[in-house]
Amino acid sequence: MSPFLDLPPLSAAQFAAIEDKVAALLHTTADVIVTQGEALLPLEAAIRGAAHPGSSALNIVTGPYGQTFGNWLRSCGAKVVDLAVPFDSAVGAEQVAEALAANPEIDFVSLVHAEAATGNTNPVAEIAAVVRAHGALLMLDAVASVAAEPLLTDEWGVDLCVIGGQKAMGGPAGVSAVSVSDRAWERIAANPAAPRRSYLSLLDWKERWTDAGRAVLPHAPAQLEMLALDACLDRIAADTLDAAIARHRAAAAATRAGVRALGTLTPYVHRDEHAAPVATTLRTPPGLHAAELAASLDAALPVQPGGGPLAAEMLRVNHYGTAATLDTVHFVLAALAAALPGTEAGPAAEAATEAWEAAVATD
Repeated sequence: MSPFLDLPPLSAAQFAAIEDKVAALLHTTADVIVTQGEALLPLEAAIRGAAHPGSSALNIVTGPYGQTFGNWLRSCGAKVVDLAVPFDSAVGAEQVAEALAANPEIDFVSLVHAEAATGNTNPVAEIAAVVRAHGALLMLDAVASVAAEPLLTDEWGVDLCVIGGQKAMGGPAGVSAVSVSDRAWERIAANPAAPRRSYLSLLDWKERWTDAGRAVLPHAPAQLEMLALDACLDRIAADTLDAAIARHRAAAAATRAGVRALGTLTPYVHRDEHAAPVATTLRTPPGLHAAELAASLDAALPVQPGGGPLAAEMLRVNHYGTAATLDTVHFVLAALAAALPGTEAGPAAEAATEAWEAAVATD
């Protein structure tokens, strides 16, 4: 019998200990619920718990996940104001402040920290300050940013912070987590439309697990995924979170520098300060189809075309988790150089190495 199928059941104490480790990673003292599914589960649960007919939401759209949140908010009956910016840039706190001033009834704001699909990242600390001054709740999708860039949940005033383990954490996709502030719990408890007796119910978890002293699990957990999450949390702690963040920043800087040295492709996100450390997106020139270029590369490389209409013009280099290394960057650059006529890998590798070393020295 496989050793993975012959393990003792995961105890409530073990489950609670994993929640505590997640709370430490998020720098929060708020309740943390580890949900038994991919991160779309707690993201939808948070929105359906907080939004209802008569509520008003500012939905910040810097990529495809922001579009999804807007659809969920509307299906809850909320009035939704979309603040959309081009996918090759980030939203600014001043833009959020203007939208809130123009719509003073807004009581909920949804924001993606880093959009791995488009390669951009948003200045959460500055945006959160504006949202808190307005008095609205802030829900943050930090699935692609956790362990790749700073995430100070309590200090920034994030009310609902959702993470997944499958990107920078280098862990499983089958479990995820959400931290819930006291303000968010009050909002959800007061919402008559909040899910109850449902897999999407955060209140069920709170009443049956958190408030009950975390002594008896409400249902059988996804044991292997929980153990994998525990292992990756321990690995990050041993490596240190600062070191993990530094590796991701260096990987992004090296990839952008190396691609610029190649000369044919360009970073999709123009400004370095708007670029996410978890993945770098690249723009192909007219006549070069991104999906066809990706298909010509070794399938083992962490390179894929953009999704939907972006498949023609965008490549995505996923340098997260165990792939946040200079070797990964060099392998990708060498493959791109071999696939692109008139490009050389040598200058690109040199530029990448120089950028990596500079980024590490800065951190």
